[in-house]
Amino acid sequence: MVETLIDKCPRIETERLVLRKWEERDLDGLVEMNSDPRVMEFFPDVMSRDESAHMHERLIAKQDELGFACPVVEDRASGRFLGFCGLNIPTYPKPLPFDPCVEMGWRLIPDAWGKGVAQEAAKIWLGFGFETLEVDEIVAFTTESNWRSQKLMQRLGMERNPADDFNHQMLEDDHPLVRHVLYRLNKDRFESVSKSWGDGKA
Repeated sequence: MVETLIDKCPRIETERLVLRKWEERDLDGLVEMNSDPRVMEFFPDVMSRDESAHMHERLIAKQDELGFACPVVEDRASGRFLGFCGLNIPTYPKPLPFDPCVEMGWRLIPDAWGKGVAQEAAKIWLGFGFETLEVDEIVAFTTESNWRSQKLMQRLGMERNPADDFNHQMLEDDHPLVRHVLYRLNKDRFESVSKSWGDGKA
């Protein structure tokens, strides 16, 4: 599965967005986003500049190695860094209970919230994953208290089975964010739900 992703992340432009690979110039935008308490509400803490710089290095290295690393979302008119949204192959030091997998992930600056940016980008990358890369399933996960992300997963047609919920392996068992929910979308369901995306029903 991983091998099929190498060098296949295209640059995609819509009427208002540019979806593209990570570049060196994205560091300042990533630092600003990761230092915002509103953005990092459902993460253990905000990130320092050094921590974001390390994350930036890892994202670029991962996309060079695997082809994807939650591609950048950029405002087409202004060129402003809005965050990231797209396919990713998780590579935590400790494996997830459902590895190997292809994940849909996102993180956006507050100015981009409530405007359908993540939904627009996610739909494009889901289509690319199922139709071009021909993956069988794409997952998404978040802490169980993050209802905003869960609602987006639901709007994308993803489904949750409570039996799949898990404690994130990178957090202590008593951490308030340790419990995570898993949403799944397989190819058959994608083909069904995506038919309504063009008319505003999804």
